[in-house]
Amino acid sequence: MFKKIIAFLLTLCFFTLSGGINCSAEISASSAIVTVFGSGEILYEKNPRQKRSMASTTKIMTAILALESGMLDREITATKEMVTVEGTSIGLLAGDKISLRELVWGMLLQSGNDAANAVAVTVGGSVDGFVGMMNDKAKALGMVDTHFVTPSGLDADGHYTTAYDMALLTSYCLKNEEFVKICSSRQATLSYGNPPYKRTLTNHNKLLQLYDGAIGVKTGFTKKSGRCLVSAARRDGLTIICVTLNSPNDWDDHSYLLDCGFANVKKTELIYTENPRVHIISGEGDSLSLSASGKAFAFSLKGNPKISVRVYSEKFAYAPVKKGDVLGEVCFYYENGEKAASLPLTADSDIKQKNYSESKNKGFFKRITDFFKGE
Repeated sequence: MFKKIIAFLLTLCFFTLSGGINCSAEISASSAIVTVFGSGEILYEKNPRQKRSMASTTKIMTAILALESGMLDREITATKEMVTVEGTSIGLLAGDKISLRELVWGMLLQSGNDAANAVAVTVGGSVDGFVGMMNDKAKALGMVDTHFVTPSGLDADGHYTTAYDMALLTSYCLKNEEFVKICSSRQATLSYGNPPYKRTLTNHNKLLQLYDGAIGVKTGFTKKSGRCLVSAARRDGLTIICVTLNSPNDWDDHSYLLDCGFANVKKTELIYTENPRVHIISGEGDSLSLSASGKAFAFSLKGNPKISVRVYSEKFAYAPVKKGDVLGEVCFYYENGEKAASLPLTADSDIKQKNYSESKNKGFFKRITDFFKGE
């Protein structure tokens, strides 16, 4: 890990992705929000803090807790408690062998309620125990208007969230590479059963086919909740998050709102011009300078985000060092503390290793010469 040597620095230049469009059209959703991933800026909102049931978008929380459990490769044997649940399923039967990782795939692609129950019992010890974990995580993420009762999203008294809170959760989950990989996959071939055999699951999220750059996230529907959808899309490094609750025309709503996001967010190039130096041990030079390599960008609706910079560098390096070797990192952060981007700090020049034997011999012959000179 590189040592921090500089706390902050602001060096920015600006240019715009596009001219922007007016996002004032009425959408079908009862509640909705569109945010910029990273900065958390709100691009659009409609009743964003109105408490509503959220159907299977609940499984976003269930999935991230499973992914963070540290036992994804654990094979479990499905029990009657796990599979006795109504609604969509991945076809689990009591006695089937399946890994926790495959259960996450089954939840995010095919919205299996049986998969969600199996995760809850495996990770939380019981459904109630896992629901407690869900609510603890929600609190930690600042989801103050959310309360979970089921791991699957089946309707229950006291099971609710808001569009705003679901955007917070999604922003957190998109930092997990495996979560992104799973929810952005159109299909997956898994092997489970008793004995296990291969099955192909298809993602219920049609945006993966309909919208360029879509990377998920989760669909949901019950009669009480209506159609619920959490989506994200990424283009040219910019990721937009969109949440709608009770949206009869959710595919159209999300396509429109995501287009609004990409049209109105500005792209800011982040430039670091300092040249910190690193002490060199056992080298022909005592130190060398470093430079930031590559390009980094931040994204903001305003176009002039407040960015802080932290520079991490090794306090020293052992020779030899080659020009271009990575000896540090520049990290750029949004005002909310989320990382916007980073750049490697690389050596500006070569430093050869000191030849101690040659140096020692030169010192010996100099002392002999000085002796005969009478010095």
